[in-house]
Amino acid sequence: MKRSTLMWILWPSFLMAGVTSAAVFALVDPLDIVVFGSIEVSRQQAYACGFFLFWFMAALSSALTWFISPRPDEEDQLVEPI
Repeated sequence: MKRSTLMWILWPSFLMAGVTSAAVFALVDPLDIVVFGSIEVSRQQAYACGFFLFWFMAALSSALTWFISPRPDEEDQLVEPI
């Protein structure tokens, strides 16, 4: 995978993770979230874990879109435009 392709996947997903984190944590207090019963996390840990979770989900979505998108045939790449 080229670096440019990786940036096409990671940069938009980073931006969406920021927007999603802001929207979710504006409505939900991280201290109200209960994970696996009795594990307590601080607000900063919840913000960080939430951001990286949202970033991973958005990157996975972008990567899947890139993976299933049509690619030009090798013959099309060899032909020069007129």
